[in-house]
Amino acid sequence: MHLPHHRLTLAAACLGAAALVSASLLPVAQATSGHHQGPPPGWVKIPGSAYHLQSGEKDLGPAAPGSPARFTLSMKVPRQNAADALAKLVSEPRSPLYGRYLSPQQYRRLFAPSDGAAAQVTRWLRQAGMRIAYDPANHLTITATGTVAAADRAFWTDLHRYRTAPDADGNTTTFLAPKTPLFVPRNVNAVVAGFLEGINHAARLTQPMSSRADRTRDLPGTEEATTDAVHPSAHTVPTSRSAPPPEGFVNAGPCSRYWGAKKAYGTPKLPRGYAAPPPYAPCGYTPRQLQGAYGLSALHGRGIDGRGTTVAITDAYNAPTILHDANTYAAKHSQPRFRPGQFREVKPDYYRYGYHDTVNGDQCGEQGWYGEETLDVEAVHAMAPGANVLYMGGASCLDSDLLVALNTIVDQHRADLISNSWGDAGEEVDPVILATYHTVFVQAALEGIGVFYSSGDSGDEVDGTGTRQTDYPASDSWVTAVGGTSLAVGSADQYLFETGWGTGKSTLTDGSWQPAPPGSWVYGGGGGTSQVFAQPWYQRPVVPWSISHYFGASAGRAVPDVSALGDPNTGFLVGETQTFPDGVRYGEYRIGGTSLASPLMAGIEALADQAAHHPHGFANPAIYRLYGTGAYHDVVDPSRVQSVVRVDFLNGVNADDGTSTSLRTMNQTQSLHTRRGYDDVTGVGSPTGARYVLGLGR
Repeated sequence: MHLPHHRLTLAAACLGAAALVSASLLPVAQATSGHHQGPPPGWVKIPGSAYHLQSGEKDLGPAAPGSPARFTLSMKVPRQNAADALAKLVSEPRSPLYGRYLSPQQYRRLFAPSDGAAAQVTRWLRQAGMRIAYDPANHLTITATGTVAAADRAFWTDLHRYRTAPDADGNTTTFLAPKTPLFVPRNVNAVVAGFLEGINHAARLTQPMSSRADRTRDLPGTEEATTDAVHPSAHTVPTSRSAPPPEGFVNAGPCSRYWGAKKAYGTPKLPRGYAAPPPYAPCGYTPRQLQGAYGLSALHGRGIDGRGTTVAITDAYNAPTILHDANTYAAKHSQPRFRPGQFREVKPDYYRYGYHDTVNGDQCGEQGWYGEETLDVEAVHAMAPGANVLYMGGASCLDSDLLVALNTIVDQHRADLISNSWGDAGEEVDPVILATYHTVFVQAALEGIGVFYSSGDSGDEVDGTGTRQTDYPASDSWVTAVGGTSLAVGSADQYLFETGWGTGKSTLTDGSWQPAPPGSWVYGGGGGTSQVFAQPWYQRPVVPWSISHYFGASAGRAVPDVSALGDPNTGFLVGETQTFPDGVRYGEYRIGGTSLASPLMAGIEALADQAAHHPHGFANPAIYRLYGTGAYHDVVDPSRVQSVVRVDFLNGVNADDGTSTSLRTMNQTQSLHTRRGYDDVTGVGSPTGARYVLGLGR
């Protein structure tokens, strides 16, 4: 399940034009207690910026002047509409400018905030006593660190410490927020868009979209594709030490080496219409099996294996054993190990909200992100064993930290493709965050970088009003949203069938399936229609009216664009160093989620870039041009209801505490439905190998 959103942000665009008036830059460092003296002439109050207590919260009083403060500002992009227009021209195969990408230097000269604009902001902050921690070449965001006293001077306010109301477990968190309104000087008005974190009360956290255990059971290693906005502590204590390997997880047997290898004879009778007897769930597909199923084996044999391309992966934190694990896994499954220099990782200077953060706690689940990185790296390498892989770790799962990782790749053009297996639950996202991400995605398109996002693991994301939602950032029109399927691979590594990923669960109880099949909905690939982004040009000839106009007269962006294996019940086998009861060692387990689908698709895209001898950049226009050509498996309702029987250890590692047996019914997709042609579960379908790889963008 998803934790409730707690959004406490500044009004509208925070530091937008209505919030900042014109005034000259004044020596703010001379101010000592702005709320007593009042701001200098020409400074303006940001409407709605003073914090108001929510139910159950408590004002703990002024924050200690010497305690640390950190905030990130987003800069206005002066010609964003022009950037969008040019990005369309370089991404559309029918355009005479197709493939004529910009260098990072050209992008900055044409579209980025100017050096002078950034200097105005950094000079203001330094005069207040803040230190500039991050100011990239494209000046998209600026992060400042310092003390509470310096932040008070910068914004002519009083920062207080507040405590949240207890959650269901009785836990509370402290956070900084302004007791009195914020003020800013005049010449910041034209260049700053708003806050990403720090002074806007709440920090937005993301989580990986993967699952190796049931989200409805409290098993070790459960990873829920959820997002919650929580308050960072008033005393953010960074740490440079990473967490130990995560708790061990083992898939119980029996399981099938390939689809249908072991049948679950003797289990309770299934309802009419089911394919029977059901097979035991696959043990986890290997790289060879997925290469065969998606038609890549012959391409690899011809040397089309992604060589010459670079696929970047962004996640939070860094798994300390990733290269050892990936090479061990490759060797065990007859795949090439990473060559020297083929895999690189960039670690942040420090970690936030990490395992050793005694003040803030491990709010991001650092160990869970290790498994996410392992999945992403091994999935990309499985599809494109010749491609270079760059892992760019974020300092935490905060949007501001993941934006730094993403923007660093784009602004320095460090990769041809980026896979991102994380996101928010729904689209209830602060406008400043939306605009900042959008700017990065458009710059990536202009530079010829393809950006892929998992579409989500909670189906239609029905909110508290009963309205379905798409997940963000997958819903942005300038990324490729990858949905999830359930995949059957045969004994000769051949493609048998796919269904939409949506799982109903019935547990074997007293000799019968309870509840009766298809059981209770557990999880499924995200999709639907955006209520934030309008329908992009590339979807108009393909997406049915009933989907694009789901919310009324205005057509919305439909999700996903394309799909690949996501169902953890027919998932991918990964290898990771873990902490088992008998010690720390390497182990393998089956995992899924659209966190799997995104890197699989990015790896396939690397083959297409190599085959074309040029990057496809933002590939959606080319992806939709291939619709109806046989480049995709059209994932439709199966003639018989498909299911698997799955056995799980109750303690996650062995049978000491018993096992649970369940029936997993496929294609249970809530308000989203598979259908012939484009659908909001699988998009245009899953790629068919050579017809996709060799045909893209032609």
